[in-house]
Amino acid sequence: MTPEEIRVLYEFDAWANHRLLDAAAALTPAQFTRDLGSSFPSVRDTLVHIMGAEWIWHERLRGKSPGNLLPTADFPNLGSVRTRWAEVERDLQEFVRALSQDDLKCKIEYRNLRGNTFVYPLGSILQHLANHGSYHRGQVVTMLRQLGAKATSTDWLRYLDTLAGQPEE
Repeated sequence: MTPEEIRVLYEFDAWANHRLLDAAAALTPAQFTRDLGSSFPSVRDTLVHIMGAEWIWHERLRGKSPGNLLPTADFPNLGSVRTRWAEVERDLQEFVRALSQDDLKCKIEYRNLRGNTFVYPLGSILQHLANHGSYHRGQVVTMLRQLGAKATSTDWLRYLDTLAGQPEE
C-alpha cells in the first residue's frame, strides 16, 4: 500500500468508529455494559478493546510496548469512551499523515502482551490494525441488534457512498 492508501484507510476507520459510537448512544447505561457472551462481554468492552488496540499499536509504533490494554473499568459510560478515543484517533491520524513510502517498509519490533517479541513491516501492522477494527465493529453491530438498537453500516462501500454524497438507503 501507499501512504495515501493508508491515510484513506484510517480516515475510513475513524468514520466507521464514529458511526458505531453514534449508534451505541441509543443504548441505556445498562444495555451498554450488559454481558452478551461475545468475544468481549458488552458493547462497552468491545468498543474499549477496539480503542485499546489502536492505542497500544500506536504506542508500539513509537517504540514502546505497554504490558496491558486500557482497562474497561476506566470507561464507565459512552462519554468516557468517546473522550479517550478522540485522543487515540488524533494521535494515530497524526502518525499516519506523516508516513512516507519508505516508512511503510520499515520493520517494527515490539513485545506483545505476553512479552513475546515480533517484527513486521509497518505497512502490514497498519493494515492489520484497520482489519482488526472492522472485525470487532461487526461484533458491536450484532450486539446492537441483540439489544434492539438500530444497527449502522460501517462498510467500506458505504463510506465511499458517503464521500460521494449519496444518501443512506
